[in-house]
Amino acid sequence: MRNFRYKINKLFYWIRSAFRYYICPKFITQKSLNVILSSRDAESEYIADRVGYYNKLDSNQLSENEAVLLRDFKYEGKKSSFFFDTYEYTRYFPDTLKMAFEFGDTVVVPPHCRIVKSRPIEGQNANSVLLNLDKIRHFIFVNDTINWADKEDRLIGRGGIYQSHRIKFYEKYFNSSLCDLGAVNKNAKDPRWVTKAISIKAHLKYKFILCLEGNDVASNLKWVMSSNSLAVMSRPKYETWFMEGKLIPNVHYVEIKPDFSDLEERLHFYINNPEEALKIIKNAHLFTQQFANKNREDLISLMVLQKYFQKTHQL
Repeated sequence: MRNFRYKINKLFYWIRSAFRYYICPKFITQKSLNVILSSRDAESEYIADRVGYYNKLDSNQLSENEAVLLRDFKYEGKKSSFFFDTYEYTRYFPDTLKMAFEFGDTVVVPPHCRIVKSRPIEGQNANSVLLNLDKIRHFIFVNDTINWADKEDRLIGRGGIYQSHRIKFYEKYFNSSLCDLGAVNKNAKDPRWVTKAISIKAHLKYKFILCLEGNDVASNLKWVMSSNSLAVMSRPKYETWFMEGKLIPNVHYVEIKPDFSDLEERLHFYINNPEEALKIIKNAHLFTQQFANKNREDLISLMVLQKYFQKTHQL
């Protein structure tokens, strides 16, 4: 694991989450909230921009049928990482406040404001307030020690191939000499696609890594953009705490058409123009590095919730 800059240790994650929930008294975190929110960083334009991006609420009323008092926000053994990632920050606020949330892969904007992991990029999405949820699966970053020039001139793709757009990609390119594709689900449409999952480290031997969206976002996009390989994908439709909506095509990743028809042309371009590939890799690294400061990420999360409670007329 020494090749990895930071990857959430699952055992430590669950121990820490259990400590916060079962042992650490809320009055300690609630007492420290004002100190944290009054820090100098809280006044920065960068942080204000990110808080405004995640929480676009202007003035909103909670749905009483959906809202839960924070004192009643209890772990029920379901969606564990979603719950503990939310509780990590709600424990700083008074138990008398109410919150509505939707755990899972959210691709539709709710009729009333909720805390969510993901939302559509386009359209009116203000009712979907983003927190960094399920980060044990999504927020993984790597320290890639293999230079772009030393990687294999092909695209690697592994994943569950359930959705129609993923099936379409595999039908089109499974036999391409430029691709190494495999489906890790045993019930794949074509039995030839089925293979075993491989490690992140094994992916890093390739110059290109497929990052197609699944139920919502592409879960591998974060660590791919922190590597020395290029993320290859169509323009994203959904976004999370990673702010996929701020990614610029062919600046942060290699864009392919929604019908995938130009894939081989795009791969050949960057193979033949390595200086352009290196520009994207540099830009991708700069984008991912903004999430590496844990104290700042905590502050932004608390300010997103503070704004949520303010805009729902509770603070």
